[in-house]
Amino acid sequence: MDRRQPRRRRRAALSCLECRRRKIKCDKNTPCRHCAETQAVCSYRLYRDEATHSSTSPNSLAPSTDQGQSRQLGPTREQAVSCSPSPSAAVQVPAGSRDDTSTELRVGATALQDILHRIDKLEQRPSLDPADALSATGKHVLARQAGLPEPQIVLKKTRVWRWSDWMSLAPEFKPAISCFVAAMSSTPQDDELGALHARMGALLRECKAIARDIKAGRPSRRLAFEELNLMPPSREVADTMVALYFRFFESTHRILHRPTFESEYAGFWSGPQNAPNGVRLKILLAIGMGSSLHEDGLVDSELRSLVHGWVYAAQTWLSGPLEKDRLDMTGLQVYCLTLLTRQIFSIGGDLVWVSTGSLLHTAMQIGMHRDPKHLPPMSVLQAEMRRRLWATILEIATQASLDSAMPPRISLDDFDTEPPSNNNDDEMDESTTTLEPHPKDTYTATSLQLQLLDSLSTRLEILRLLNCMHSQISYRDVLNLGAKLSAAHRSCMSSMRSNETCGVRLFHRNLVDLLLRRFFIPMHCPFAIEAAENPLFHFSRKVILDTALAISSPEYDESFSRLMCIGGGMFREAMRYAISILSFELISQAADQCLDGVSHRNFHQMELLKASVRDMKSLSAERIRAGETNIKGHMFLSMITAQVEAMEANTPCESAIARSAIASIEQCLVILRERASRISWRPPDVASLPSASLASPDALGLDLDFFLPDIDFA
Repeated sequence: MDRRQPRRRRRAALSCLECRRRKIKCDKNTPCRHCAETQAVCSYRLYRDEATHSSTSPNSLAPSTDQGQSRQLGPTREQAVSCSPSPSAAVQVPAGSRDDTSTELRVGATALQDILHRIDKLEQRPSLDPADALSATGKHVLARQAGLPEPQIVLKKTRVWRWSDWMSLAPEFKPAISCFVAAMSSTPQDDELGALHARMGALLRECKAIARDIKAGRPSRRLAFEELNLMPPSREVADTMVALYFRFFESTHRILHRPTFESEYAGFWSGPQNAPNGVRLKILLAIGMGSSLHEDGLVDSELRSLVHGWVYAAQTWLSGPLEKDRLDMTGLQVYCLTLLTRQIFSIGGDLVWVSTGSLLHTAMQIGMHRDPKHLPPMSVLQAEMRRRLWATILEIATQASLDSAMPPRISLDDFDTEPPSNNNDDEMDESTTTLEPHPKDTYTATSLQLQLLDSLSTRLEILRLLNCMHSQISYRDVLNLGAKLSAAHRSCMSSMRSNETCGVRLFHRNLVDLLLRRFFIPMHCPFAIEAAENPLFHFSRKVILDTALAISSPEYDESFSRLMCIGGGMFREAMRYAISILSFELISQAADQCLDGVSHRNFHQMELLKASVRDMKSLSAERIRAGETNIKGHMFLSMITAQVEAMEANTPCESAIARSAIASIEQCLVILRERASRISWRPPDVASLPSASLASPDALGLDLDFFLPDIDFA
């Protein structure tokens, strides 16, 4: 009797077993569409006696066998592309071969082809993880928030649009913006609302004229270097101010070695006229920074005009062309003190990023970016001072990058300088040969700087994602970096609370909290605005609200309150963040209550927001008394408060907003007039200026710069 081998298929069966059984067309995916719809096991088998692999999930990458036979998946996709057999390799094996080796080769080739096919499908499929749903470069996110085509660049007063401006175009602020535009319009209206707008515009112009008079008396606009008074106040006053400087500011930004400075300070008073310019400026700037926190308002006001002159003199000295005597530690110390003083007294504080480029270049020119162990031998004191000063330069550059929405111009790959040792100043001098650092949990004069330095890499990565031109930012990046920054912030706060008896003050805690916490807002801003449409991003909205509340209501400390009253730069920018977010959230929640018809819902949250807005309004008034000439923050908060009250009362808000703005401007005008009356130098009469200078709001600078960007979308 003729016994023949079982008949074999001559062509490989490309359809899955289930589709072959049902006699329907298979799309040959893994799993195929029919099996996925019916929740059936999708299995493939080339020949009748070959191993079968199946899949029940589109994410399953490991083929299995139906006979308990295990197979190694083989190399990675890149390796498989270069070394695997061709697709026909599996079917070219002789059909009648029973050789185990041939079967294994055939099965292995099939498995590799299956893996490659699945990987290709996964790579072509859009991400299913909602955390990766929004991914774009920082410039594209800004353009999208502004409603612009992606390639278009957004400028505001010749500067790139900042992350703090993102919310100014929200529809919630349309009534306030419309009121301001109508007030500055040259077309009068005859109705009652038109009369209010006309009155508001006249008051705004008067405020701007007085502000111009006040600014015209600043040293940078009328004095030459030789005319500046570079003599310090009395020795008693100077001693007090220097002590305040070391007690508060030297904690986070290590610039001076106190014993060395005290030696230079004593020599200065023995012969001020013979002191080198660098030493003189160091002493004057330390006195000036300390005076910002002095409780005697009379002394503070007397020193204020002197400090402005000292800053101008220091900036002029540093900018001297081809002067190599600035390329040393003293020159860098003067540079760091100048930039901090500019921000404390709001002297060009919003342009600090421009100066940090020169500061970084100068520091790197003298090798500050290289650790002293790589440089020629130097004393322990010199090495430690170089490490401290480099850490301070990095902190200044990082904060300025955040404020300007510009790259920090430094990365972790650009330097190898190690962190400074955890030691006090009195533990080293020029004769010190060895230095034993204290444990990290031991509080010293350098501890706060070290804690800020611990989070530097995270903050630089945040800035890279936000400000660098081609880096992609996704929500997963935001969540990961936010978790790292939160951990660093909690560790820092915990350490300071446990060392209150060692010299940590509320001022230090508030300052470090501000330096770290404010990075959350620009990081979450692009996603928080999407929260209304995508609930996934509601966490970002909560983060920026919590941060704004913390900035507006820090732990009460009289010295820190003074700093926030006069500070510009990063201090003023933090206020801008808080004002914009609190105002937006207050209007949004009021609108939600009106839609729901339930006024008592979220009552405590609404009261908290209203209290925070009132606090920021009071702070804005104090800043005007202390030297601020921009009244728009106070006016805007008044307009927002009136808008919310009208929404809650279900009454038209246009007239209420205009009346509130007028009351605010009148209050600020009284303060500005009183300040202008104390100016000894008088500028030319405004009436004598060309009429073209008063022709438009832009000529007067009457844009809502404190909150709303002046952007020409045409």
